[in-house]
Amino acid sequence: MGGLAVILSGFPRHSETFALNELRALENRGLLGGAFALKEGDGKPLHPGYESLYQRVEVISELDTQEQINFITERLKEKQISAIHAYFAHTPTDIAMKVAKNLDLPYGFSTHAKDARKVSSSDLAQRAQKASCIVACNPDVASELKSFGAAVTLMPHGVDLERFSPSALPSKPLRLLAVGRLVAKKGFDDLIKAVAQLPFSFHLRIVGDGPLQSLLETLIKQHGLKDCIELVGSLSHAQLPAEYAQAHLVIVPSVVDESGDRDGLPNVVLEAMASGRAIIATKVGAISSAIASGFNGLLIAPNHPTQLAQAISSLEKNSQLLENLAKNARAYAELHYDLNTCSQRFCDFIAAAYHLEATPRKDYHV
Repeated sequence: MGGLAVILSGFPRHSETFALNELRALENRGLLGGAFALKEGDGKPLHPGYESLYQRVEVISELDTQEQINFITERLKEKQISAIHAYFAHTPTDIAMKVAKNLDLPYGFSTHAKDARKVSSSDLAQRAQKASCIVACNPDVASELKSFGAAVTLMPHGVDLERFSPSALPSKPLRLLAVGRLVAKKGFDDLIKAVAQLPFSFHLRIVGDGPLQSLLETLIKQHGLKDCIELVGSLSHAQLPAEYAQAHLVIVPSVVDESGDRDGLPNVVLEAMASGRAIIATKVGAISSAIASGFNGLLIAPNHPTQLAQAISSLEKNSQLLENLAKNARAYAELHYDLNTCSQRFCDFIAAAYHLEATPRKDYHV
């Protein structure tokens, strides 16, 4: 039996830690037969673990789509490959499907959120129905694919419980943290409007970069919050644990943007839970699949800065509830989102779906 060829959208990508983790898990289990990236990486700070994959991933960004199909087809003829798996449902899966046809191999794909909405319904249905396996990381995107009659396996991504670990809460004033790209669907404009209503001292750090940075800077200035809010920029996974440790509360104010794009289950939710921090988040995408309001966080309506301000105020006044939510968040992450468990589950599924021979299980470390 041969290995698995993986087609990535880009490499390395700062926001795609889940793809990195699963690719490394496949490599550790002896399942990875080759990997191709259709685009260059995004040039942002690298997370630990990318280094070991540099020699395994062939970046073919200089080729057009047909040339990429031809190149991968010819390269895989030289290898013992049993199947092709793509990240994500848009161009990578289209190329995987065509290469698989050239080589008479099965293919499948992993889908996350926006990638499924970059494809027309008819093309997505065709790709899904012909795939040998489809992995969806959250119930929101899984339901979209199931509507085409495709067999979809729901398999949440994990979080490194050693890197993101609990620590004592800092002293007041209240310290808030938000993490994500500075794009409309993250709802950071609502967050700024919400904290402008708070009647007590606070400090907010927003980690990430993106096209809305100047808009957010203007909003901060308009509300007179330059001394209270920091736009930190992008940080790597080596730097993020310290951000969670310095926060009392993590805010995930996601919305559905004008194009219909929305979060699935953002990495920040799992990282905050693993770090033992309470979360206030909106009922958008699959966020509610991880957060039970009143147990390990608070859920509120999206596009509602006043309700968000009220939720923040309620936890500022009730330190016992804040601590209980944080404790339950960590326990929930340990039970459902341990990276080692999730990565091994993914490898077991992939090996069975494509009839691959894996080496015995190894603990997954990054």
